[in-house]
Amino acid sequence: MPRSPSNVVIREVGLRDGLQSIPTVLSTERKLEWIREAHAAGQREIEVGSFVPPRLLPQLADTPELVSFAKTLPGLLVSVLVPNLKGAERAIDAEADVLLVPLSASHAHSLANLRKTPDEVIAEFARIRAARDSAGSKTLLEGGIGTAFGCTIQGQVETSEVLRCMQALLDAGADRVSIADTVGYADPGAVRDLFEQARAIAGERFWCGHFHDTRGLALANVYAAMETGVARFDATLAGIGGCPHAPGASGNASSEDLAFMLASMGIDTGIDLAKLLALRAKVADWLAGEALHGTLWRAGLPKTFDRSAASAATA
Repeated sequence: MPRSPSNVVIREVGLRDGLQSIPTVLSTERKLEWIREAHAAGQREIEVGSFVPPRLLPQLADTPELVSFAKTLPGLLVSVLVPNLKGAERAIDAEADVLLVPLSASHAHSLANLRKTPDEVIAEFARIRAARDSAGSKTLLEGGIGTAFGCTIQGQVETSEVLRCMQALLDAGADRVSIADTVGYADPGAVRDLFEQARAIAGERFWCGHFHDTRGLALANVYAAMETGVARFDATLAGIGGCPHAPGASGNASSEDLAFMLASMGIDTGIDLAKLLALRAKVADWLAGEALHGTLWRAGLPKTFDRSAASAATA
C-alpha cells in the first residue's frame, strides 16, 4: 500500500460547487477578491466557475471574467466545470488550464442532473477531446465520476460500474480522472477499497478526490484516500455547497479544516492558515444568512499547534 503523500494540493471549488448551491449571487468584484486572497494564502488550484448557460446558473455567469483574471496570478492552475461540448468550447477559448466534465456513475442521477446517461456523457467527452485537439489547446481534460459510493435516487452504485466509467473516460481521451462522493455516502473503508482499485487502473492519471461532509466523514475519507497515495482533494471555504439531490446535506469538505488537519500531520499544502481563516471570515460576511460549515474558525488554532513549522512548510 502506498504511503500517505508528504505534499497535498487542496483545490478550492467554493467559487463553483459552493456558490452554485446557494441563492446568494456574489458580485464579480467580490469573487475576484476571493481568488486574489486565496492565491495570497497559498492556494494554487482554484475552480473558478462553470461554463453553463447564465439562465440556469446566474451565480456563475461571470466565469469568463474570473478565468481571465485568475490566469494573471503566478503559479495558479485555473479549473472550470463544463457540462457539454458547447461549454467546453467556451472554456478552451478562455484558455482554462483544466476542464472538468462531470459524469455520474448512477444512471438515475445522471438523467436527473445532466439529462444524459453515463455512456452519453462518455460519448460527449470524446467529442470534447476532439475539439480540444483540433484547437491545438493545452487545456487538460478531467473526467469527474460522481455518485461513486451511492445515490439518493438510485441507491446502490456498483464499484464495477464506477471503474467501467473510469476506464471509458480514459479510453475517450481523459488526461485526468477523479472520483466524488456526491451525496455523502462514503466511509473510509469504502474509499480505501475503491481508490486502490481506481489507482490500479488510472495510475498517475488519477487526479483528485471530492468528498461531501453530509454525515461528518469528509476528512476521514480524505485520510483514507491519502493512504492509497492520492494527493489532491477538492474542498470549499466554509464548507459551502452540496448536491441538490442530497436533502439535508451539510456541504463539502471545509478547505480550512482540511488544511489544518494536513498541517497538523506535517503534510505540506503551501497554505497559510491565518490568511485562509481571514478570507473565510470575509466570505462568511459576504454570505450572511447562508448555511456555512466547518469548525476550525470557531475554536481557532490550538496553543500546541506549531505555527513556525507550518510557516516553514508553506515558505
